[in-house]
Amino acid sequence: MVESRKPDWLKIKLPHNKLSVQVNDIIHKHQLHTICTSGKCPNRGECWDCGTATFMICGDICTRACKFCNVHTGKPLPLDTNEPENIANSVKLLQLKHVVLTSVDRDDLPDFGATHWVEVIKAVKHENPDTTMEVLIPDFQGRKNLIDLILDAHPEDNSHNLDTVRRLSKSIRSRANYEVSLAVIKHIADSGIVAKSGIMLGLGETRDEILQTMDDLRNVNCSVITIGQYLRPSQSNIEVKEYVHPEIFEEYRIIGKEKGFTHVESAPLVRSSYHAEKHIIVVSD
Repeated sequence: MVESRKPDWLKIKLPHNKLSVQVNDIIHKHQLHTICTSGKCPNRGECWDCGTATFMICGDICTRACKFCNVHTGKPLPLDTNEPENIANSVKLLQLKHVVLTSVDRDDLPDFGATHWVEVIKAVKHENPDTTMEVLIPDFQGRKNLIDLILDAHPEDNSHNLDTVRRLSKSIRSRANYEVSLAVIKHIADSGIVAKSGIMLGLGETRDEILQTMDDLRNVNCSVITIGQYLRPSQSNIEVKEYVHPEIFEEYRIIGKEKGFTHVESAPLVRSSYHAEKHIIVVSD
């Protein structure tokens, strides 16, 4: 049973730096939709100071209902045809050096939203040629031809989250499949593009399972891994089984490097896009 009070190391410091305040003001003034604000990301101030932000595309209603996620589930609205232009202009307005794109799952669409993804990527690149990009994609139900559409649009970094260990995957990830996710990551890596993935701790996984998950990712040539603490976003989400101490996260960071990951972000408040801009630099050196 987990204590209801979060440990001190999970206390979030709100961003108050000058640049962070400016970015926050722009986001609210222009009603921009970022995961940084809607997801109340604990690292948003640090990322904004580095010129990085994360946008969620394809709407805000997901066709899946993962037990750890607070995104609304239901019947999504039609895709916004103005979104590619709006996202591109938002990136320019915020003067971002690096942008991360993610999306809800759109199992309701014939191509699961892949074509729309490409339109957004191309629009952002056309309007912001000096801005680098990471895409955190859904599994597209494992269809390689759809993943190839994304890869052919040439984002600098490609990510698909495994989320958790094999044993827990089926019980907490709606429709998602551990092996399908590994196949998606492998397909990204096989294309010669940087492959990245992330997992959460505190869902009831064991140390051996975490190490095995690392091995599974390395076996498909995943280069970058993020490891963070799962925090329950609402009472309707799965409860936290354990608050993992920062020293344990540091152990996993060291182990990850020993296993061959090019870059490992491992700490309680780490999220998928944390230090995203650095992953491109590290792998490109």
